[in-house]
Amino acid sequence: MKVSVVILNWNGEALLRKFLPSVIANTPSHVAEIMVADNGSKDNSVSMLQNEFPSVRLILFDRNYGFAEGYNQAISHIDSTYVVLLNSDVEITPNWLDAPLRAMEADDKLAGVQPKILAYHDKKTFEYAGAAGGWIDAYGYPFCRGRVLHNVEEDRGQYDDPANIFWASGACFFVRTEVFKKEGGFDAQFFAHQEEIDFCWRLRARGYRLACIPLSIVYHVGGATLQTESPQKTFLNFRNNLIMIYKNMAADRLQPVMRRRFWLDYVALIKFFLTGHPANAKAVIQARKAFKLLQKEYVPVREDNLSKTIVSPIPEMFRKSLIVAFYLKRKKTFTSVVSGS
Repeated sequence: MKVSVVILNWNGEALLRKFLPSVIANTPSHVAEIMVADNGSKDNSVSMLQNEFPSVRLILFDRNYGFAEGYNQAISHIDSTYVVLLNSDVEITPNWLDAPLRAMEADDKLAGVQPKILAYHDKKTFEYAGAAGGWIDAYGYPFCRGRVLHNVEEDRGQYDDPANIFWASGACFFVRTEVFKKEGGFDAQFFAHQEEIDFCWRLRARGYRLACIPLSIVYHVGGATLQTESPQKTFLNFRNNLIMIYKNMAADRLQPVMRRRFWLDYVALIKFFLTGHPANAKAVIQARKAFKLLQKEYVPVREDNLSKTIVSPIPEMFRKSLIVAFYLKRKKTFTSVVSGS
């Protein structure tokens, strides 16, 4: 089999019943197998899949490994040339596999691809978690072609050309199976959130390309696993982002970036508090403490990453501050941020 489409599930019976039919209908069985890796669900996901979707391959885990290690475990069972990591809340469109696979077949340095990701509930706008491909700023803040911080753009065809990107969204991520395994997969410590950005940073630094191929389109619900204002989501995002910076940032940039991030994180903390989210403010403090406890563990990981870096700086890293561009210079779109106009 050339492609394995892998959906990681945890207590997602309703989402699978709603969105899996579109995956099956638009995924030719002679090209790809469809697999659900179940993260120890306690609902009726498994029995529902067995009864209603018998053609779907099931891998059952005895506990919840989270997004990161869950996909690592699932992909260890796969020997297809390509794997597509697909969220359970994604609606698939006809021929969604074709353009990404053509692009990857044409360039063996193209390690990963994402389609154009639009919002399921407003199909004229980009979806927050990926849009038309990810970039990152000088201080580790991710943003997208089509989404800058909380500002999401309407899709007017402005990002319809294939483009190199810094990171591909885990909501729908095509990746070479061999590369995923060779380069270490996702960091299991992340559990969930930003593990794909960390992995993509590693790939780009090691000379692989990543791209958005917008001829392929999917629709993502987003926010279906953790609520937008969830303190747990805030904790994971802040902690994982700091770990990612420490693991991957160039030696001459690490200390200046970490100093600036200290103050930026506490500005975010104050904003949470003043807007009535004290639990999220507390989560920022907890995230910084958790990062400090883990930092020594990542010293050899950082050394290994830097030793294998052959692309620096990475072209798809915005060299300035996204926060300054957005809040002080009022740059609200991807194009205005990166062009400086």
